[in-house]
Amino acid sequence: MNEQTTAENTSSPSIMAHVSIGTNRFDEAVAFYDKLLATVGATRIVEVPGYAISWGKQFPEFWVQIPYNQQAAETANGVHFAFLADSKEMVDAFYKTGLEAGASCDGKPGPRQEYSEAYYGCFLRDLEGHKIEAMYWDYSKAPVTAA
Repeated sequence: MNEQTTAENTSSPSIMAHVSIGTNRFDEAVAFYDKLLATVGATRIVEVPGYAISWGKQFPEFWVQIPYNQQAAETANGVHFAFLADSKEMVDAFYKTGLEAGASCDGKPGPRQEYSEAYYGCFLRDLEGHKIEAMYWDYSKAPVTAA
């Protein structure tokens, strides 16, 4: 049997460390994501004043920043960022809070059978058009469960 250190035993089930999005409206974007990410239990983790802020639950998972190259930030066609919610109610709160904070609807909360019976989510466009999602995964309905 392979022995692991305590740190190795606390590995995350996620394959992602973090994502970053660029903004042209730094202060507005920070205020927007402060409100929105609180609905999924995330708080500010790291702040680089006037340049970048990250949110997460235990470590920096989602960054908003002025692009490093100082060029205008852009959105990418076909790219979106999903935030994991602990319940359908959290997805609904994410959607409602996002709309109240200035986001636009890109898919109302609800099940998406084409993804799985386990999926419930919503899609928004943030203040600059980035596509963002909140999703709840009902493990009891999941087609494959982790060992």
